[in-house]
Order: sequence, then C-alpha cells, then structure tokens
Amino acid sequence: MPARQMHLGVFVLGTGNHIAGWRHPGAYRSFEDLSVIQHIARIAERGKFDLLFLGDNLAMDPGAHPSFAARFEPLTMLAALAATTTHLGLGATGSTTYAEPYNLARQFASLDHLSGGRAAWNAVTSSGAKAAENFGRIHPEHDARYEVAEEYVDVVRGLWDCWEDGAIIADDRTGVYIDPGKIHPLNHEGRFFKVKGPLPTSRSPQGHPVILQAGSSGPGLRLAARTADVVFSVVQDMAEAQAGYAALKGLMPGFGRDPDTLSVLPGVMPVIGKTDAEARALLNRLQSYVDERNAMVMLSGRMGQDMSKYELDAPVPDLPLPDSSHGFARAMLAKAKREGMTLRDLYNLTGAARGHWVIAGSPTTIADTLQEWFESRACDGFNILPPYFPGAFDDFVDLVVPELQRRGLYRKEYSGRMLRDHLGLERPKGR
Repeated sequence: MPARQMHLGVFVLGTGNHIAGWRHPGAYRSFEDLSVIQHIARIAERGKFDLLFLGDNLAMDPGAHPSFAARFEPLTMLAALAATTTHLGLGATGSTTYAEPYNLARQFASLDHLSGGRAAWNAVTSSGAKAAENFGRIHPEHDARYEVAEEYVDVVRGLWDCWEDGAIIADDRTGVYIDPGKIHPLNHEGRFFKVKGPLPTSRSPQGHPVILQAGSSGPGLRLAARTADVVFSVVQDMAEAQAGYAALKGLMPGFGRDPDTLSVLPGVMPVIGKTDAEARALLNRLQSYVDERNAMVMLSGRMGQDMSKYELDAPVPDLPLPDSSHGFARAMLAKAKREGMTLRDLYNLTGAARGHWVIAGSPTTIADTLQEWFESRACDGFNILPPYFPGAFDDFVDLVVPELQRRGLYRKEYSGRMLRDHLGLERPKGR
C-alpha cells in the first residue's frame, strides 16, 4: 500500500447537498429526522470514511437551502450519533464569534468522551451578518472576526489541557476520587476573553478533539496553518488548488508544525452514472429541479450582495470579495473569468453544489479524477457532498470507494477507533 492514502469526509445535509436534491425520486426530504442521519452515518462507516461533518447556521431564511432553513443543532445530533456509530469521526461547526469558548470547549470535550475519541470542531468565524440580529450584536468585520478567533482557539485548547491524564484516580481504599495536583486553572486574560478554568470535564480520549477549519483568506490561512488538523477548501480548478495547497502547507513550518500533520480536503459533489453520459443526464435532471428563488438566495449569500439586480444572461460583473466568506466568492469568480461564464452559469453552479466543485461521470471517471488531484498534491483527500441521500451516497460508497481501494489509494479497514487514528495524528501532550 502507498504510504500516503486519501482521507474522506462526508458533508451531510438531510435533503442533499444539491439545493433541490430532495426532489429526486427516492431522496430523503428532511434534515430533522434522526433515522435519516443514522442511515447516512451507517453508509459512511460501511465506506470506512474518516469523518461525518455537519455545518451550521445561526440565522434562518425560508428561501435558503432546505437543510439550512430547518435543521437540528449539530452537537445535539452528533451526541445521538455517537451511540449508534463505532469508528466514524463526528465533526460539527461551532462559532468563534457567537459562542463562549468555555461552553464550546466543554461541549466538544463531552462529545469526545461520549464517542470514545471521535469528535471534531469546525472553528468558524460565522460569515452571515444576519446571525448578529439573534444575539443583539453588531456583526464584526472579516479581519476583526479572525483576530477574535486566534485567541478563541487558544482558549479552547488551553481549557482542554487543564486536566492532566490520570487525574481521576477513584481510590476506594483512600476515598480519593480526584488528584487535585493534576488539575490546573487556565487563568487566561487576553484582549477578548478572560477565562479562569478548568472545565468540569476530564481530559478527553483524544486529548484535544480534532480541529477543522475552512477559512481561505489571509487571516484564515494563518489560523489554519497554526492550529488546524483538517482544512476544508473550496475549489474549482486543479492548478489553483495545487497553489493553495502549497501555500497553506508552506506556512506551517513558521509555526513549528510539520505540513504532513494537516489534511486539506476540498469539497466535491460527485454525480455518478454507469457511464459518463448517464452521469451528465443525471446532473441535468437535478438542475431541472432548481427553484430560481432558492438558487438566487444562495448566490446572493455567497457573493455578499443582492445578485437579482444583475442581468442573468450578461457576463459576470467585476465584484469585490464580500465581507462574509472569501473562499466561495474567490473560487467562483475565478472560474467565471476563466471560462467566460454568464451570471446564469454562476447561478446554476450555486444551485448545484452551493459553489463547490461538481464532477459527473462513471465510477472509473470519478476515481481517475480524484486520483489525479490527490497524486498531484492538490489535496489530501476529499469532503464528499452527495447531491441527495441516500442513493447518491450509496453509489459513491459502493462504486467509487472499491475502485479507490483497488488502486491502493484508500483503506479497506479502520486501523484504530479514534478520529486521530484515521488521520494519522498523534495525541497532543498536555501543557
């Protein structure tokens, strides 16, 4: 087997990652049904996936993607999944802008205990300004959010280290339950936070839950290079992906980190058919389901402004990067310029995969493409975004994963029980 193998995550939206995937025959139509999420998790474990990932949003828009408008709180859902899975990593978004670091550190440490060492925190700065209205706050500007996030992540990691391993001794002979010498306050006093600690939660199985990030701006990349274990990237072009991969990995030695300890997983929506032509026909059928209002809401969100004011069949205008998420806007605008796209083309791209990369083809074609990206150092694996569940995910696991395994690019069995085992990461030493 090659020394380097792919990592695979699955981005779960109960109604499918395609904005209208729920309309496909046989597709699930709810993101508020535990049995749906449990079934998806079983498929992921059958495919030996590293990670199941749940995003989050802190504001509701009825015109948005159906699974953005009606969803469970992700940590609650993952706690339930911890009881019905055995190996699968369980990752969720937690906001560094609208959550207290003490509470968040405790929640993810608890999930790590409940799952036996499979928790992962996606540290995001929350790009949607509408969230501020639900917290009685003014949404900070982009770079200001990352200044807070830098300190926030340090506070969370410090809280995870307040307990030493073996602090609970439970000696029935002496009656001593906890060794107080192995528990330490954090006593953090910084620019944004003042947190004493420790948590009322012992050191978790992984030491630190795995840290995920998805920022692609300068501040986002610096934070990822310093603190992240996995980075979700937004891509549309292999050469750009290679350049971004090299740039991110190149920052890590400056923070005393080995570049091989971070995995870059671009989001990709595979549309699979028995043949390439059948896959393209399936993609066209999915696109025919798209409701214009929902796709326009999504496109406007990605671009940070109301896009309905522009002519759909005109070339994509020169647009500034929004104050929200740089990654989606940058990748989509670069693709539009490179390929001479109209705004309608961009609208259709957003309606398909919310701005992520879409590939359509036979299982062999899909495997060939993923292998090329992986071996050319454009990534370390992929965050798979099935257009609908369960059928499209079954197809990937039953048709593409075996092809990757035959090529020696992907595991046939789990090598350990914890998410850090899957990712080849050492357990962090306590401070």
